[in-house]
Amino acid sequence: MASYDVIVIGSGPGGYVCAIRCAQLGLKTACVEGRETLGGTCLNVGCIPSKALLHASHQLHEAQHNFVKMGLIAENPIVDWTKMQNYKKDVIEGNTKGIEFLFKKNKIDWLKGWGSIPALGKVEVAGELHIAKHIIIASGSEPSSLPGIKIDEKIVVSSTGALELDKIPTKMVVIGAGVIGLELGSVYARLGVDVEVIEFLDQITPGMDGEVQKTFQRILKKQGLKFTMGAAVQSVSTKNKTATVTYVKRKKETEHQVEADVVLVATGRKPYAAGLGLEALGIEMTKSGQIQTDANYATSASGVYAIGDAIEGPMLAHKAEDEGMAIAEILAGKAGHVNYNVIPGVIYTHPEVSSVGNTEDQLKEQGRDYKVGKFSFVGNGRAKANFASEGFVKILADKNTDRILGAHIIGPMAGDLIHEICVAMEFGAAAEDLARTCHAHPTYSEAVREAALACGNGAIHS
Repeated sequence: MASYDVIVIGSGPGGYVCAIRCAQLGLKTACVEGRETLGGTCLNVGCIPSKALLHASHQLHEAQHNFVKMGLIAENPIVDWTKMQNYKKDVIEGNTKGIEFLFKKNKIDWLKGWGSIPALGKVEVAGELHIAKHIIIASGSEPSSLPGIKIDEKIVVSSTGALELDKIPTKMVVIGAGVIGLELGSVYARLGVDVEVIEFLDQITPGMDGEVQKTFQRILKKQGLKFTMGAAVQSVSTKNKTATVTYVKRKKETEHQVEADVVLVATGRKPYAAGLGLEALGIEMTKSGQIQTDANYATSASGVYAIGDAIEGPMLAHKAEDEGMAIAEILAGKAGHVNYNVIPGVIYTHPEVSSVGNTEDQLKEQGRDYKVGKFSFVGNGRAKANFASEGFVKILADKNTDRILGAHIIGPMAGDLIHEICVAMEFGAAAEDLARTCHAHPTYSEAVREAALACGNGAIHS
């Protein structure tokens, strides 16, 4: 019976980062993982493989549409789906093996198998009992579905199945216009698939800045994605390797059907805590099925903590990572902290979309007196040279103090550009601080400076 200071259940971004930080702070640490590889959903069947396919399909798009403009003359490129899948697997393996190396480097024990907590201070894995002063649940999440839909991962698929299709379909229906649906929908649209997105709401990407939403949907339509908005999916049936999606247009209350080779159910994710034994421990849950924690990630059971997708907040890998580091520092007697007001969100389509802080709608609801600085990538020399001038940078600042309250970017490298604004917000910077910071030319980042200038006397290049 092994004894540890900390046992982390789950090796996703929250779990493995937490385990490494615990070990770095001198705590004897083990991590429980039932998969054959470390990394959880993100590295194995989520963030990393989807980015590999997004990258590959974007290169195809560039070859088809922009190479000839640059004098790169080649025969029409073709897709070898098997090789593309092998490339994706190589990317996954490189990342998961990297975590194995980090575990060995930091002397973290990998307890292989699915874990449960039979009693306080005890974790059972594959029939073996282990003792821990502290237990951290980082069990992550799983795809959620809708009533009337049975996912078989062949014809009706979750994001997991969509990453591993046997062949490229002719027609795909995506249920849900959120991040996962639009990213994977973009992949297959670039590969020549007829993609139709069916969304219950009247706007895509719920919670996003309204102006970005409209621009984003317009760009995706130009890329070939079709949208059916305000539609409630009733059922999905399959027959002879064909799926039929039945939905009702909410405003007209009319029923419609559409057939497809593959239906991707991208209606969000839900916390995964099966088999942990939380109920027997008396651990309190939220109404949404998340584990209830206090400000220090402690559950209602002594010595048991939870982080990441298993608790409240945005289901983002980097949010889980920050919580993993914070709880490790708290357990080591330090001041672990996460600033939830400065957690960026990114959609990895092309163009990318990113955001941090408040939207205009939120500021209006709060009654804040704010100003908007906006700059289009059309005025950015680097973006024009790279055929990437669609989109804009938008910075929201307090009208009286000039403090940055939020930012929203749609355009090239948006997921990277957002971070200088995150750093600025972390330090309580004003828009003028960004505007007075010299930015290299020619770079995409100049668009951020121009948007900051637009919060003051005006942008230079618009």
